[in-house]
Amino acid sequence: MLALLLLALVTGSLVYCVLTILAAVRYRAVRPPELRAAVPISVLKPLAGLDDGLEGNLRTFFEQNYPRFEILFAVRSPEDPAIAVVERLRTRYPGVPSRLIVAGEPPYPNAKVYSLDRMLAAAEHDLLVMADSDIRVTPDMLTTIAAEFQDERLGLATCPYRAVPGRSFWSTLEAIGLNTEFIGGVLVARMLDGMKFALGPTIAARRRTIARIGGFDAVKDYLAEDFVMGKLAAERGDGVILSSYVIEHAIGAQPFAANLRHRLRWNRSTRRSRPWGYIGQVFTNPLPPALVLWAVKPEWWPVLAVTVLFRAAAGWATAGHVLRDPLTRRLWWLTPLQDVASFLTWIAGFFGNTILWRGRKYYLLPDGRFEPVP
Repeated sequence: MLALLLLALVTGSLVYCVLTILAAVRYRAVRPPELRAAVPISVLKPLAGLDDGLEGNLRTFFEQNYPRFEILFAVRSPEDPAIAVVERLRTRYPGVPSRLIVAGEPPYPNAKVYSLDRMLAAAEHDLLVMADSDIRVTPDMLTTIAAEFQDERLGLATCPYRAVPGRSFWSTLEAIGLNTEFIGGVLVARMLDGMKFALGPTIAARRRTIARIGGFDAVKDYLAEDFVMGKLAAERGDGVILSSYVIEHAIGAQPFAANLRHRLRWNRSTRRSRPWGYIGQVFTNPLPPALVLWAVKPEWWPVLAVTVLFRAAAGWATAGHVLRDPLTRRLWWLTPLQDVASFLTWIAGFFGNTILWRGRKYYLLPDGRFEPVP
């Protein structure tokens, strides 16, 4: 019975690999239109401390090859060390309109949402690009976004990302997982059910779309505010797309303990945000059940061989065909180890309702909201 159960899991995972390949091909077939008119854009950048490579990340937004944009930055405290980085860049690029806002302490759990709300009130333009501090882009990023928003039916776009690790083995494993596994889930969901969610690192939206979902007040108590923003926009009839522009997301250089806490936070948050989708993630890691099946039934080794081939094809479709990821191309042999780590932390995600985030402990509520633990 155990062998048959494992075989069923592996079979489902192989079907998922095929869906991932098809979804990657469909995504790459979409091309943004030519830009006809450069509408003004407000870029909103919430900051909190000095991320690795922060100045280089922010510089890529000052160097956009786009004629009409402004950049707004928000920090919580006037002592935040990120302020000095922002001021250096503002001095270096005086031709780019930019402002710095000291938002103060947030009155609700999600400090990032509070910073976005403060910047939205000060932003001059209707098309908004909200990008985290650990994002790096090429000079044509805003041009691509503006071209996609020429479709008046579009209310929100979210950018897929290529994860770039710091100098840490564990963050390298995580980056390989994001580039070969996580993005596959995004693409399959897009193909089967359309875009009814968003990804946090970079979201573009019209001001009217933010207003229709109830403003940032509607997502202030959610940990996965990005997912909820896309969900609310789709429910209210505004078009949501996965942008054709791929950003670069630096995930830092976390040691083992910090990386494990990060993975658990992500898994527990996903379980609360979309519980049925979280259960379905059992099919996104075909290698672990195939390895256990091989241990139980060594004579079924061809199943493991086929699984390896299918997993390699799906991983290339996402990391190679979609993301053009040099990390996975160089360290592809770490994928099985990452799949095992991902499978184990997925199981661990079913247990516990608390997370650690920026040094504070929070309790996750059943609907995806969170609150600080006294």
